[in-house]
Amino acid sequence: MPPLAITPDDILAAAERLRGVAHRTPVLRSSTFDARCDASVFFKCENLQRMGAFKFRGAYNALSQFTPAQRRGGVIAFSSGNHAQAIALSARLLGMPSVIVMPQDSPAAKLAATREYQQGQAASEVILYDRYTEDREAIGRRLAAERGMTLIPPYDHPHVMAGQGTAALELIGETGPLDLLLVCVGGGGLASGSAVAAHHASPGIQVIGIEPEAGNDTQLSLARGEIVHIATPQTIADGAQTQHSGEFTFPVIQRLVARIETVTDAQLVRTMRFFAERMKLVVEPTGCLGAAALLEGVVSAPGQRVGVILSGGNVDLARYGAFLQA
Repeated sequence: MPPLAITPDDILAAAERLRGVAHRTPVLRSSTFDARCDASVFFKCENLQRMGAFKFRGAYNALSQFTPAQRRGGVIAFSSGNHAQAIALSARLLGMPSVIVMPQDSPAAKLAATREYQQGQAASEVILYDRYTEDREAIGRRLAAERGMTLIPPYDHPHVMAGQGTAALELIGETGPLDLLLVCVGGGGLASGSAVAAHHASPGIQVIGIEPEAGNDTQLSLARGEIVHIATPQTIADGAQTQHSGEFTFPVIQRLVARIETVTDAQLVRTMRFFAERMKLVVEPTGCLGAAALLEGVVSAPGQRVGVILSGGNVDLARYGAFLQA
């Protein structure tokens, strides 16, 4: 079989680069959640990571490996919000300019935070586009060529994938062996990195990816055996509004992820409410994908030890309040 884009050694090396820079986020439990699911569930709280999401891991791991010439030229990225913030913050920490291409309907909190992270960095800016009529990847490639910057995509890059995998590595390092790991799937950066890390740290584990029902491109891709492209999905899980898996991420998911399940927006809202009421945690819709699958019975794991990565907590407060009141 052809080699995968990343190995466990790549993830271990990423963990060293992130040591003392990324937060080692807590692993939390809920007896109520355990009782409802008849399982022992461990939540890796990446909603408490720097800039509020796991994306910081992959962004910093990628940018920290730039050559001096690349650092002078700076970095360009396209993102719905979390990768944007992660690149902007990592670029500031490493002293390089950043240009971020974001949808014009990005959550206001994510847009404001991205611009705030760029403050003080010369030649840094945010460029807005229409996610339903324009191609963000084409915009990113064009600007990178015009400005001599290095393009770091939000998921389809080995350094990004390896960085994201450190979250699962830390989780299992703290909990010990797990039977099951549930991870959200957008473009597959977190899912692929987590799968490599999980199978290394806990042999015999089963990894299941969770997508929004309206954006199940990876589920369709696994069924067809090739990458399927879909229209931009209409879902509150804005971090999973991807149209296709990556050329690097998909082969990893094919080999190491047992299957993909989906949840509805209504199920995501109920899970957000659970975290707010019972665990006092703010988790964004995308960050609830894995937990929702378990809480709503989409995935059943009676008597098992289950890890769930809460991928992020960046959500507009007004919209968050509306979700909870729905």
